[in-house]
Amino acid sequence: MKLSITGRGVEVTDNLERLFEKKLTKLDKYFREDATAKIVLSNSSKGRQRLELTISYGGTLFRSEVEAESFQTAYDEAEENIERQIRKNKTRLQKRFRDKALDKQEFNRIESDKQFTEEEDKDEIVRVKRFSYKPMSSEEAILEMNLLGHNFFVYSDIDTGTINVIYRREEGGYGLIMPE
Repeated sequence: MKLSITGRGVEVTDNLERLFEKKLTKLDKYFREDATAKIVLSNSSKGRQRLELTISYGGTLFRSEVEAESFQTAYDEAEENIERQIRKNKTRLQKRFRDKALDKQEFNRIESDKQFTEEEDKDEIVRVKRFSYKPMSSEEAILEMNLLGHNFFVYSDIDTGTINVIYRREEGGYGLIMPE
């Protein structure tokens, strides 16, 4: 797996780089060599250390963002989150990747792993909401979202006509999800 490490306001030391390279090999059992992993290190506003781990393979992203006392602890939690995502979605991932990415033997091991409850495997839609939308700017979408008291808002962009999602970020500000 190819790894890139970026520090935002944080120096990425050789020791940290070697540590993450070594620890990342644990996830190699799920992915082939052409998977890519990206780690972004930063300090949070609460004086803790934040680590974002994103693994990309075959058009699918596995992502975890964790704050902890140290980058090592944050990485361990992020790795557990990625493994949990794989376990939770193992059937869908097998169908999607067939034999391309995730190793069948590893899926069989996951199947027999009893420490995870069946509850994690149940993904069901419990509510369907329909709404009409009008073309608007991102500023209007933020206003609508705030008026509704939601954390995200789906809207049609007035300039491009595409369906976008605006969301409130935990560390403040807003994020925008746009199709390519």
